[in-house]
Amino acid sequence: MARRIAVVTGGGRGIGAAVAVRLGRDGFAVAVVDLTVDAGAATVAAIEAAGGTAISVGADVRDAEQVEAAVAEVAERLGPPTVLVNNAGILRDNLLFKMTDDDWDSVIGVHLRGAFLMTRAVQRYQTEQRYGRIVNLSSTSALGNRGQSNYATAKAGLQGFTKTLAIELGKFGVTANAIAPGFIETEMTAATAERVGIPFEDFKAGAAAAIPVGRIGQPEDVAAVAAFLVSEEAGFVSGQVIYVAGGPRD
Repeated sequence: MARRIAVVTGGGRGIGAAVAVRLGRDGFAVAVVDLTVDAGAATVAAIEAAGGTAISVGADVRDAEQVEAAVAEVAERLGPPTVLVNNAGILRDNLLFKMTDDDWDSVIGVHLRGAFLMTRAVQRYQTEQRYGRIVNLSSTSALGNRGQSNYATAKAGLQGFTKTLAIELGKFGVTANAIAPGFIETEMTAATAERVGIPFEDFKAGAAAAIPVGRIGQPEDVAAVAAFLVSEEAGFVSGQVIYVAGGPRD
C-alpha cells in the first residue's frame, strides 16, 4: 500500500490530536488542520518525534475559501488526501431560553458546515483515487442532552450526513462512518464541568459511576476506533455510528 494521506480537523488538541498521533504511528502522512498553523504545531511535533510525517495547516472549517486552500495545500505538500477525520468542534452550551443566535450558529457552523465543506473538498481526491475513508465525530449528545440543543442537533446531523455519504460515495470505494464518544476526558469536558459548577475530579467520578465499564474514556479510546475505520480492513464497514461510551447506547 502506498502511503495514505490523512486529514484530521481540530487536530491541535484532545480527541483530534490523539487521532492524528495514532494515524501517524500507523504509517499515515497526517495533515493537522486547526484554526492556525501554531495550533497544530504540538501535534505535528509529537508525530514527527515518533518517526512519522505530518504538517500543520491553518483554516477555519466554516470558511469555504479557507477549506479549499487548505485541502489544496495538503495535496501539494503531501499528496492527494484519501482519509478525512472531521473532528473540529466547539461548545456553546446553554439552556434553550438563554441560548443566543450566535451560540446556535457557531456550533452548527463548525460541526455541520465544517464537515460538509471539508468532505466536499476531500472527496474530489477520494473519487479520483477510487478509495477513501471518512470518519465524522458525533457524540452521545446526539441522543439529547440538557443545555446542548445546538450541540446535540449538530451531532445528530452528522450521523445523517454520514449515512448519506456512505450511500453516495460507496461506488467510488469510499466508506463513511461516525464515532459517537461518551464521556471523554478533554478540555471540552472540563469546560462543561466548570459551566455546571462541579469540580472536574468530582464530575469525572460521577460520570464513571454511571458507565458500565467503570471508568471514563480517554482520547486514545476514540483514536483506536478511528484507526480501524480508516484502515484497509474496514472496507465493508460503512454508514455506521459506533458509540465509544463504555456501555450500550440506543
